[in-house]
Amino acid sequence: MVPTYEFRCEDCRREFTLVMSMAERDKGKISCPACKKKNVKQKISTFQTKTSKKS
Repeated sequence: MVPTYEFRCEDCRREFTLVMSMAERDKGKISCPACKKKNVKQKISTFQTKTSKKS
């Protein structure tokens, strides 16, 4: 399972979502898809888990 991360560009204020591994995120080479600048901040977001156990 690969996590989904939410970001916000501090330059153009666009919010965007990326699906990437934690290792890719930790490299910090994330740029805004709209303006291509690297001044992005990760947003705090909710998450969901999916289990195979039936209730």
